[in-house]
Amino acid sequence: MRQLTALDAQFLSVESATTAAHVAGVTVLDPSTSPSGALTREALVALLRERLHLVPPLRMRLADVPFGLDRPYWLDDPDVDLDAHVHETILPAPGGERELAAYVAGVHARRLDRARPLWEAHLVHGLAGGRCALYMKVHHCAIDGVSGSEILAALLDPSPHGHRVDPPAAPAQPASSGPPSLLAMLAGAVTRSIVQPVEAFCSLARAAADLDTIPVVAALPDARLVAQAARALAGDSRPLPETPPLAAPRTPFNGPISGAREVAFGSVPLTEVRRVARAFGMGPNDVVMTLCASALRRWLIAHDALPDRPLVAAVPVALRSRTQGADGSSRESGRVGNRISAMITPLATDVACPEERLTAVRSALATAKRRFAVSHRTWLDDVCAMVPNAFAALATPVVFRLAGVAGAGVNLIVSNVPGPRVPLYLRGARMLSYHPLSVVTDATGGLSVTCASYGDRLDFGVVACPTRVPDVWSVIDHLREAMDELLALLDGSQNGVARHEDSRSLPPGEERRERQDMVPA
Repeated sequence: MRQLTALDAQFLSVESATTAAHVAGVTVLDPSTSPSGALTREALVALLRERLHLVPPLRMRLADVPFGLDRPYWLDDPDVDLDAHVHETILPAPGGERELAAYVAGVHARRLDRARPLWEAHLVHGLAGGRCALYMKVHHCAIDGVSGSEILAALLDPSPHGHRVDPPAAPAQPASSGPPSLLAMLAGAVTRSIVQPVEAFCSLARAAADLDTIPVVAALPDARLVAQAARALAGDSRPLPETPPLAAPRTPFNGPISGAREVAFGSVPLTEVRRVARAFGMGPNDVVMTLCASALRRWLIAHDALPDRPLVAAVPVALRSRTQGADGSSRESGRVGNRISAMITPLATDVACPEERLTAVRSALATAKRRFAVSHRTWLDDVCAMVPNAFAALATPVVFRLAGVAGAGVNLIVSNVPGPRVPLYLRGARMLSYHPLSVVTDATGGLSVTCASYGDRLDFGVVACPTRVPDVWSVIDHLREAMDELLALLDGSQNGVARHEDSRSLPPGEERRERQDMVPA
């Protein structure tokens, strides 16, 4: 039993009538490879019961402090009612991607019941070709992207025949299964209220050292000078890498959101992503970010809303030490909660030439990585720790709503999660694809783009608020067009011909731009 961190508690506080703070994934499966030729709800429940001890986030529930005076505690629930967490449905004909996405969007919009462990699983039958799908969501206060992947890995097998899982070891001494006593929680709240001003001051000092990389405040005058002064006072004399302007422009997908959600899925061949990365001397993540920049540019042009400044994206970054999880040990996978930060980077959506856009995205990411390497990396935790829990629970939804009205600090969240390269199976059913889904909020925009690699695929999951992005499937179309654009650019460079951006993607009056030379990495 332990207390939630300030960041974990913030994911609880951000929830409102229009915001659900869970992350999820849609796994498309081929049940014909299973011994029985089918994947049933009973088999899924049996699998969860057998392996629940391997995935602590699925068996932990919240114990709230009275009146919200302090952050909640995690309580191990040894008697998880799996029947209340595992659901089953059949899609209407024809059982395509659109029908699956419509069902998932409805479930993704609903908040989780905080009286139970914070997760749900939905087994979906009726997909075309005899396939089925598993949609699973877990509250963001319990997992981040890496621990979410570890949950999936604990449930999957490297062969259709499964593998033996040892039962949980008997504890050396019986553990208390009840929540902390009322007196203990109130005593902890009083203690925290006493040390809160000191903790807030320390958090403020650390956050000030990275002031020029924090959304909203990075756009304030002299933010960089304040950051340099704070680092000097802390005895850190390392020079700050120059960062580009991080003022997010207004776009149609920024502003107050509704409680409805739309979801879309898509994939591009990972071999094509790697081919482009090798040819231009960059990493696959640079190519992924360029795909997103190009797709967003096309969407904004189609809606006559392309700003003259680049969009600004928040890119989640997992924080784990070399001794935590590098070997897949249970110590890291046993964690509940988040160890993440975020890099803030421009997306070069204002660059018309595809080759120059690719170069600009790579350069911006390299700068963001250099700055992240010398930062404290804890600014997200520090910002959350400055505010007492009782106030944060009441104020956070209001602050996020006002941020959506006044202007977002970032335009959207873009996340790329590395996945397995070998085929995996769920109770014998082969996993065909895995599409991660994230969160949209008033402050971070009504659109989020997440992708995960699996085998020779890069699977995208796009979540949107329909009042801000009414045509979410067009984003998937634009991602595929962006991949074709990069391949054409690559083929053109190899054949010594000029590269041109398709005229349909140019705003009215904008001149075509071309370059004969390819910028080296």
